[in-house]
Amino acid sequence: MKEYINVPAEKKAGPPLTSAIKCGDTLYLSGQTPMDLHTGKFIEGDIATQTKQVLENIKIILEECGSNMAEVVKVVVYLTDLNDFAAFNEVYKQYFKEPYPVRTLVGANLLFTFNVEIDVIARI
Repeated sequence: MKEYINVPAEKKAGPPLTSAIKCGDTLYLSGQTPMDLHTGKFIEGDIATQTKQVLENIKIILEECGSNMAEVVKVVVYLTDLNDFAAFNEVYKQYFKEPYPVRTLVGANLLFTFNVEIDVIARI
């Protein structure tokens, strides 16, 4: 059985997606961008600022679904500039501790007005 979960700001912002889907004891999150979930506005700034917002969004959604950052098993990261990798990692390490979840990093120069997008799979 699947349960669809939407965060109000994401619905208000208008993208045609579901924030998260619970399927059994697994939680799948849609890619999160540096959009403030409370206002629906994109956060501008350097890669550290945008990454922090994205990871805060993930944390909020996980907690609303009965999970947390420690339960994340897979992370997929899309960066527009691979030169931002070191700065991205510094913020990433503030949210994930060893043993780290498995991770894929993709250089993606086709992101819209933001520099990072992240999706995760977590246990509940």
